[in-house]
Order: sequence, then C-alpha cells, then structure tokens
Amino acid sequence: MVIERLTIKNYRNYAFAEIFPSKGVNLFIGDNAQGKTNLLESVRLASVGRSSRTPRWQELIKWGEKAASVNVRVRKDVGSDEVTVRLGDAKSVAVNGFPVSRIGEMMGVVKTVLFTPDELAIVKDGPGERRRFADIALCQLSKPYFYALTRYNKILSQRNRLLKSNPTDSALEVWDIQLAREGAGVIKSRRGFVGRIASLAEKIHSEIAENEKLEVSYEGMDGVGKEEIEKNFFEMLVKNRARDKQFCITHCGPQRDDMAISANGVDLRTYGSQGQQRSAALSLKLAEMELLKQESGEYPVLLLDDVLSELDHKRQSELIKKIGAYQTIITCTHLPDDVRERIGKVTEFEVIGGNVKVRENER
Repeated sequence: MVIERLTIKNYRNYAFAEIFPSKGVNLFIGDNAQGKTNLLESVRLASVGRSSRTPRWQELIKWGEKAASVNVRVRKDVGSDEVTVRLGDAKSVAVNGFPVSRIGEMMGVVKTVLFTPDELAIVKDGPGERRRFADIALCQLSKPYFYALTRYNKILSQRNRLLKSNPTDSALEVWDIQLAREGAGVIKSRRGFVGRIASLAEKIHSEIAENEKLEVSYEGMDGVGKEEIEKNFFEMLVKNRARDKQFCITHCGPQRDDMAISANGVDLRTYGSQGQQRSAALSLKLAEMELLKQESGEYPVLLLDDVLSELDHKRQSELIKKIGAYQTIITCTHLPDDVRERIGKVTEFEVIGGNVKVRENER
C-alpha cells in the first residue's frame, strides 16, 4: 500500500496542502511548531477515524474556519482507494466518494502504523496503552472486531451507569449476559493477535538486542474457545457483583486486560531499563508492520514522528534496515548526515508555517 496523494484544507495550521509522497522514504523536515506532526495526524485520521493527539475533532479545524477536510488516495496491489474525512458541524467520512454511515467502514482502507516518542509508552505505561496498541491494529485488520469492540464498550457503559442506581441482581444479569457474550469475542481476538505478533516481535527483538529473548503474552480471562471464555466471564461478573455495586464500576473484562512483556524472564513493564523498554516497543511496532503485511497481503504505511532522535545508534540502524521495504513518512527537525547516508535515497519536503515545499534528495 502506498499513499499517492494527501490533500488537506483548513486543517490545524494548514490553509491548503496537496502532497504527493514517493513510494519509498519521505522526509518532512522543519523547525518545531511548523506543522510536521499535523501532516502525520491527518493521515492517521483518514486511517483510523480519529486523531492520535486529541479526542475532540473540533480542535483539528484551522482557527477562524468553520470546516476542514482530509483526503488520502492510496494505491494498492489491485486498484486504488480514497478516504475523505470532513469536519464541520459534524464529522463525516466518504470512501471512494460514497458517504459511509459507520466509521468502521473506513477501517483497513488506509492502513498505517504510527510510531512516535509517545509510542514508547506501550511498554512502560499502564495497560491501557497496550490495549490501545492491540485494538488499533485489530480494527485495521477486521471490521467485525471494530464493531464487536464498539458494542462491548456501549454495553459496558450502560452497565456502569446502571450500577450507580443500586440495581437488583436480576437487573444486572440482563447486562451481564450481553457483556460476557460480546466480551468473549473481544478477548478471543485480542489473545489471538498477541499470540501472532509475539513470535514476530521475538524474532525482530533478537536482531535489536542480541542477548535478550523477548516474550509477549496476553493477560486476560481464562478460556480456550469463545464459549469457555464467555462462561468464565459471566461467572466472574456474578462473583464481583457486590464489589461492582459498591464502587459503581465493572471490575473484570477486556477493559482490564493487559499484555505481559518480558526479556530473559524480567518484566519490562516494571523492571526494564529505558533502553530495554525502547527496544521492546520498537520490536512490537515493527512486528505490527509484518503482521499487517501477512494478514492483509501488503505492507501498511509507516509513520515516524520525530522518533529517530529518541533512538540510539543501534536501534536507529535496525529501524533504518526495515524501512526500505515499505513507504515511510518521517518527520524531524534535523537529520544527521550519517543517518541520511544510512537511509539512502529520500524524497525530502521542507515544512515552514503550514506550507510544504518538495525537493528531491538523490543521496
């Protein structure tokens, strides 16, 4: 998959920009606060339907304007597709010119993997970051997963609202049956995803950190198949009812699950050094690229937002080795000559105050 054209209007600090990235490595370079990250954010918006930086899409509209739009055209192994996101009084999405009523219909049309300095938090921060990592990848791979997760979150919200009214057990049971059914599907999908990505991450990590064996596993409800998970989930909901009523919140389910990440038996989430955590995060992101390629048939677009400066020489080198296989969009304030040499040929864009100028770099 390759982005052929990105067109944005009244988005963040851009009045208008039309960009034609190359199929290789694209470098967007400029000082801070010029709009480099805004470009990656716009691509991500057309990929997963939301900003990577704010849940309030109204903030994406240029100051003083009433509406904004983002259009991304991608070329695939067979044909091409376009996604258009319009922001105004409401947010609307069109795929190949046809409006879609559900955000899930755009999932997987423009596949991306985003890696920013904040993504290093996948390992060192709380379980929510690791669930988000798995969910975004799964939603790009599977529309049914996106809808199952959406249904689960709605049922969970309704159950938590009911808990505030001191409900009877019979009233809760109606929601518990639905929650267990939808939650079992979410858990099964996540566990399968983690199992598949774990072997890929382990192999990649062995190249980044030669003396470490990375192990990744899913921490969640027990059960082999969906029916067994559903049964165990329902029983846990019944067991926790008194506690749930006391605190007015649901204490078990996929919203509490986690990914265990360890190296040579050491839990990197708690005891890993910063270098170990960065290596593991990089391994997981590169494994995500490979998994999306395996399961969709083509690589997604890799978005690197000022991440090279956060990595030491060895980790930079391992990342640079990989990016030649797919379209990559990199933002940075400065790219050292040695890094530029290792990357090889790039298409370079200069970003100044919401304006983008392209110049070819044949080095």
